[in-house]
Amino acid sequence: MVEPLRVLILGGTGEARRLAGELDGDARIHVETSLAGATAKPAEIAGDIRRGGFGGAAGLEAYLTAQDIDLLVDATHPFADTISRSAVTASENCTTDRLVICRPAWAEQAGDRWISVANVEEAAACVSEYGSRVFLTIGRQEIDAFAECHDAWFLIRLIDLPATPLPLNAFELISDRGPFDLAAERRMFQEHRVDCIVSKNSGGTDTYPKIEAAREAGISVIMIERPEIPKAPVVDTVDAALAWIEAKMR
Repeated sequence: MVEPLRVLILGGTGEARRLAGELDGDARIHVETSLAGATAKPAEIAGDIRRGGFGGAAGLEAYLTAQDIDLLVDATHPFADTISRSAVTASENCTTDRLVICRPAWAEQAGDRWISVANVEEAAACVSEYGSRVFLTIGRQEIDAFAECHDAWFLIRLIDLPATPLPLNAFELISDRGPFDLAAERRMFQEHRVDCIVSKNSGGTDTYPKIEAAREAGISVIMIERPEIPKAPVVDTVDAALAWIEAKMR
């Protein structure tokens, strides 16, 4: 009997969930998705699931070896550069084939008022120049960078509400999970009198309505640009990833 191809997906995105769902029904493949554990109640995922970090590149390398992983698919968030860098080192040391699924970045369009910055620190340094009621949509882990922005009020949307107090002067929290729609984003901006957005350039469709709503309202968007993608075969759709995996089985 031929052993199934063992595929490890570094997950946390819609693309990772869709890929796992497609592979889980294929008898030729054993699929496992690894989640960092940052979200308490992640969306349902097909196949086996592993939660928690690996302990850097060395830990991931050890896991790839111990579990006889044949293919490693990095389908993490475009800003999850720490695990992506670890995947580069671990896969090279194990000679494990690696693929990156990276959705296309958003592109500025006519009517957008984007201020491009390289990181959250640059965003925090300039936020007071563009607004005083700020929709801060960057995830939980980097909110501390805005602790010194005493002249701004922040609207913060997270999947999981934080267990510890945030170090911000004035803010309101919303717990919600995408995808979001344009009409709801418009209402939220109007209700909270949002005059500026701080966003990561995550790409995709699930959270893009906030960018559309900002364009319509003439609201400035401080856009944090993506880190560089580690060198690897890169595809931008789940279908392309499935084709890559299929080719590896021939």
